[in-house]
Amino acid sequence: MDMKKTNEGSKRGLTWDHSTISRIIIVLLLGLFISGDGVIYILVYVLTFIILASRATMTPSRKRVRMLLGASYALIMVVQIVYCVTVVFWVEHNFFMFYLCKLFATCLAIFPYVIERLFTSRNYAQLYMPSVQELTTFTFNEIKENSEKIRTMVETINKVGNVLASDHLNMVLNDIPRHNSFRYINNGNLTEEYFDAARESLCDPYLYIIISNTGSPASELISMFTGTEYNHASIAFDSELKTIVSYNGGVNVYLPGMNMEMLEYFNQKPDSSIMVYRLRAQLQQKRMIFEKLEQINREGSAYNLLGLITKHSHKPNIMFCSQFVYKMLEYSGLSYFGKKAADVKPTDFIELDYRRRLEFVYELRLNTQA
Repeated sequence: MDMKKTNEGSKRGLTWDHSTISRIIIVLLLGLFISGDGVIYILVYVLTFIILASRATMTPSRKRVRMLLGASYALIMVVQIVYCVTVVFWVEHNFFMFYLCKLFATCLAIFPYVIERLFTSRNYAQLYMPSVQELTTFTFNEIKENSEKIRTMVETINKVGNVLASDHLNMVLNDIPRHNSFRYINNGNLTEEYFDAARESLCDPYLYIIISNTGSPASELISMFTGTEYNHASIAFDSELKTIVSYNGGVNVYLPGMNMEMLEYFNQKPDSSIMVYRLRAQLQQKRMIFEKLEQINREGSAYNLLGLITKHSHKPNIMFCSQFVYKMLEYSGLSYFGKKAADVKPTDFIELDYRRRLEFVYELRLNTQA
C-alpha cells in the first residue's frame, strides 16, 4: 500500500515538473511574441539549432540518420531566419499583418522541437524528457567529458551574438530592399575605362582569382553559416587588381549585381585581408571572359541573394560572387574542379585545387602598416 502511494506521489511529482516546464515555455514564447525584435528571434533560432544539432549527435542511431536530423535542423533554421528577415520586420507599418506574421515566427521557434519529439518518441522514447535527477547527472558527466566542446559552443554563441548585433544586422536588413533575385536591375555599371584597362591586361598570361575576408555585414552573416572567414570571391585580368570584378551588393553606391571592385570595399574591419592567386590562361580564354563581361554588362545583372539559400538562379545573369567566378572559369575552359556552380563557396577555389593549378601571388592585409 505504501509502495503504491509512493509511486503515485512520484508520478504526481513528475507531472508537476513537466507542467512547470510547459508553463515556463509558454511564458517565454509569450515574451518573445510581445517584445522580441528581429535580433532576438534570430538568436533564438540559432541557439535552438545549436542545442538540437548537438543532441542529435548523441542519438544511438546510424551516422546517416544523425546527419539527416542535423541537416533538417539546419534547413529549418535557414527558413526561420529568411522568413524573419524578409517578411516579419518589413510589415511593421501594418499592425495586424505585423503581429500575424510575428505569431507565425513564434510558432516557427518551436517547430524544431516538434521534429525532435516526433523522431525521439517514435524511435528512442527513452531519450525524451528524462527525470530531473537523470538530467542533472547527464549534464554533469557531459560537462566533465566534453568541456572542450562546451567551450567551443560558448565561443560560437558569442560570435553569433557579435554578428547579429543590432547595428550589424540592421545594415543587412536595410540593404535587402535594394536586391532583386528575379529580374535584372544592374545595367552598364562597368565603364569604358574599366574595359580599356581590362583589354590592356589580356596579354598578361594569367587570370587572377581573389578571395577576401572583407568584414562587411553580409560577409560576416554568411561566415556564421559557412564557418570560414573568406566569404567573397572575385577575378581580375591584372596582378595589381585594377580590373577586379565580381558580383556584390554595390556598397550602397551601385546597384547589386556585377560591379567593379576597389580596395575600399574590402576594408571593413581591422583584420580585413585578401588572398591573390593566379591561374595560367591563354589569350583566347581571357578574351572569352572579357567578352562575357561585356555581354552581362549590356544585358543586365542582379545579385542572387536568395540563391545563397535556395541554390537556384531565376535568370542566367543573376548570381552571387563565387557562382560568378566559377561560371567564368567554366565558360572559358579554365575550371579545374567539378561542382555545381550554385554550390561553389569562395574557399572551394583554394581547397578543391587538388592538381595545384593555382599559384599563390600575395596576401594583402589592408590595415597592416608597411
